[in-house]
Parts: sequence; C-alpha cells; structure tokens
Amino acid sequence: MKRLDWYIVKKFLGTFFFSIVLILSIAIVFDLTEKMDDFFEEQVPLREIILDYYIPFIPYYMNMFSSLFIFISVIYFTSKMAGNSEIIAMHAAGMSYHRLMVPYAFSATLLFALSVVLGGWVIPRSSERMLHFTDKYIEHFTTENARNVQLEVEPGTILYIESFRKYNNMGYRCSIEQFDGKTLMSRTTADRIYYDSLENWHLENYTERTFTGMRESLECGERKDITLPIIPDELFITAQQAQQMTTPELRHYMERQRQRGSGNVKAFEVEYHKRWASPLGAFIMTLLGVTMSSRKVRGGMGKNLGIGVILTAAYILFSTVSTTFSVNNVMSPFMAAWLPNFVFLAISIPLYRRACQ
Repeated sequence: MKRLDWYIVKKFLGTFFFSIVLILSIAIVFDLTEKMDDFFEEQVPLREIILDYYIPFIPYYMNMFSSLFIFISVIYFTSKMAGNSEIIAMHAAGMSYHRLMVPYAFSATLLFALSVVLGGWVIPRSSERMLHFTDKYIEHFTTENARNVQLEVEPGTILYIESFRKYNNMGYRCSIEQFDGKTLMSRTTADRIYYDSLENWHLENYTERTFTGMRESLECGERKDITLPIIPDELFITAQQAQQMTTPELRHYMERQRQRGSGNVKAFEVEYHKRWASPLGAFIMTLLGVTMSSRKVRGGMGKNLGIGVILTAAYILFSTVSTTFSVNNVMSPFMAAWLPNFVFLAISIPLYRRACQ
C-alpha cells in the first residue's frame, strides 16, 4: 500500500461514512414523522424513543443497506476523481486498471469485516430493544396463543398440541407419538398438557397406547409426569426474532428446528444467508461502481449518480421480491439471499473487462 493507495482508501471510507450519516439522518426524520402519531397515542417516553428505538435503528439500517451505501459512495468519489483527471494521471504514471482496484478491494474488505461482525454479533443484541419497542408501541407481532403445533422434539418423538396459551403454559388436546424408524411404538393423548420447569411437563386425563408387534397395551390416568426437551418459548418464536439471534445461535436454531421437522424456518434461513450475502455484496458493488465511474464521460458525475440510483432501486427490488418468493416456497432461501449478488456480478464482470481494455 503506497501513498496513492491510502489516498483512495481515505476517499472511499470518508465518502462511505459521510453518506451513511446523511442518508440515515434523512431516514430518521421521515421515520419520526411517520410514527409521531403512534408515539403520542401511546404516550411513549422520550428516553425510550431515543435509547430503545433510534439508537439501535442507526446500526441496524446502516448494516442492512451497507452494500448500497458502498455503491453510491464509490460512484460519487470515483466520478469526482475521473472528472478532475486524477485517474488519467494514475494511468499515465504506469498504474494499470488492475492495480487501481487494490485500494478499492482493501477498503471493501474492511467494510466486509465490519458488516459481518455488526450483523452477526453486535446488532442482534442491540436490536432486541428495538424489536421489543416496536412490538410494545407500534406493531404487535408477538402472540400469546399458538395453534396446531407439530414438531419433532427429539429423534423419533413427535409432539402435537392443538392450542397452547403462553400466559399459563397450558396446552389443550395434545398427542405424543414414539417411532422406531417408521414403526409406531406408542401414542399418548391427553386433554391438557402444561409446563412445570426444567423441561418437565405434566399430562392430564391421558391415554397411552403401547404397541408390541401385533399386541397393544392400554394405560389411562388423570395425571402423568413426563420430560420433553422443549420449553414454551420455543413455540412462540416469530420470524422477527431471527434478527435477535447471533449468527451461531441462528445456525443452531435452524439445525434444531430441521431435526424437529418444523416448517417455520424459511425466514430464519433467509436471514442467515443474508448475513453473508450482504457483506460480500460490498465487493460486487465496489467493482460495479468503479467500472461505471472511472472514466470521464459527458454528463459527468450527475449521469453516473443517476444510473447508480436506478441500479440501487433495482437491487432493493431484487432483494424484496426474492425474499417474498422464498417465504412462499417459490425459491430456496439461499437463492433468495444471493440472487441480487449473482445478478449484479453478472453485470459487473463484462463492464470490468471492457474498462480494462
């Protein structure tokens, strides 16, 4: 890294963080204007609005749209350098186009590492307050009742509960089936099931059927204590809560839910893949931004910024549509998270080759 490289790095990072401050300031003003009525109606304390909502709001949305901030920043300062003939001077001094990309790649690597750490560990902890605030005052997305819960709580053990109430940890009309491979070994039904503590559950008015070959034994009773490796909170995890899990916690939760046969993991898988796809998008958007703006063109910076805004809108559209397709089982979570990167990489490669000529 030479002095010229550090010059580009400072331009890159300085423009990036300046654009973040500018755009997020505008976003906060618009968001505050939209939610002002909710704040007054719920009589939300000012301290909670600032500490529990807008302080976590800034890193959350900064990281979510980091690739787009990078794209706009690269187009802005590279177009300015090209307009001032700085890039022409670099080429005249013997710097090839590939060598020009080194400080850009270095800056993108720093932002990639920052995004991974923020999205995987820092933001999930801080966003707990923001989501709790949102659920309490703005949009109530949590529920106290779960219906038609069916999952594999441990290998070979299938639990079904028709309805479960969180406030008293009580479930109604449940069944527990034990399998050995594909063979049903026992089936227990009960009018009620409720949670005690430490994975201890109790059945009321139960009937247990045990199958041994062609024989069947029957046991009935008013109460039976059992142990199930599940707690009531696991029945009420919503897609929004994926944002509160660190990357290792999210991966562990998805693996556990797959083992249980739960189908409510699509949103969690999309969130997991986005935590890698979005940071890696920094490299793709940097490459695309440089190839679009490194040459002096008629119309100057305004033309490049206009094209950048259009491509930014297209990137957001791709992300939104692909996520919707994944939740509706039209597209895999992997493709939903990575499709925008694949599309923009396909655009970037021919542009880069043409710029190198």
